[in-house]
Amino acid sequence: MTSDAIRREVLAAWNAHHLAPLWLSPTAHRPPPPPQEAHLWQWAKTRPLLEHAFAETSPEVVERRVLQYLTPYARSAEDEYTVGTMLCCVQCLLPGETARPHRHSMGALRFVLEGSGAQTLVNGKPCPMEYGDLILTPAWCWHEHRHDGDAPVLWLDVLDVPLHSYLGTARFQPGPVVDQAPAVPDAAFAAAGFVPVEIGAGGAHAPVFRYAYADACRAIAAAPAAADGSRTIRYSNPLTGGQAQPFLDCTLTALEAGRPTAGVRSNASIACVVVAGEGRSQIGGKALEWRQKDFFIIPRGNAASHMATGGGAQLFMLSDRDVLDRLGLLEEVPA
Repeated sequence: MTSDAIRREVLAAWNAHHLAPLWLSPTAHRPPPPPQEAHLWQWAKTRPLLEHAFAETSPEVVERRVLQYLTPYARSAEDEYTVGTMLCCVQCLLPGETARPHRHSMGALRFVLEGSGAQTLVNGKPCPMEYGDLILTPAWCWHEHRHDGDAPVLWLDVLDVPLHSYLGTARFQPGPVVDQAPAVPDAAFAAAGFVPVEIGAGGAHAPVFRYAYADACRAIAAAPAAADGSRTIRYSNPLTGGQAQPFLDCTLTALEAGRPTAGVRSNASIACVVVAGEGRSQIGGKALEWRQKDFFIIPRGNAASHMATGGGAQLFMLSDRDVLDRLGLLEEVPA
């Protein structure tokens, strides 16, 4: 028997026993692929398409009226993510509608893009929804949405669904509400010296569920400017100083017109919403021109720099850097 035949026979025996030689692996010790390119969803094109969602269904029929921002690099129809370990969506609620309560193991954030008069109830605590507000719905917190206003309300949903899908920890529980923690005012919570509730693998989340845009604007105006003129605040847990919600890191950055930010390359993935103004970003070899309410992604490994044009601008940024930081794998370097 020739050596090739022996080799085929050995490989067949290994394969039958579900063994494989590492030295023949097509992926082992291979350098990482180049970063995926950035991608921009223009609000001017997105918003008219959301009108179809109003006509197609309602929260009475489906759990939530949501359209997902899906990566252009999906490998299959079931590969549902936006960037990194995050799934980003736009949720829509019409006047008089409600989205029934549920909870899940995935953490979620809401960032309001349009309308007023709606509220999200998180563990029974009402959180008004106005433009630029950030609302937390941490893992295993009951949440529902109600709209008593007179115009559509739309907001960005961000969840760590891809992370839980990969780990096999995605769990969902519909209403009715049970075991709901009592709603405690933020000031009373802190004054009583309570510690944040532990919620599964996610760890402690902030006792604050709503971060009002007006408060964020005051905070960013008082924040020290970086050498490039930008100002950044992080939405934090007031009891620990850490991020407001595990696995989803949130910041708001104010940009000065005509001054690009210092370039940064990170192995975390980032999603960005233009809260105010217009400008451009250089992300890897791709330049993006953006305006208010546009949404874009910075896949990991890209050097990124941002600049406002025509006046100041604000970017709300979400990332999965906390996931990498907890694993001791976060890398962020000047670019």
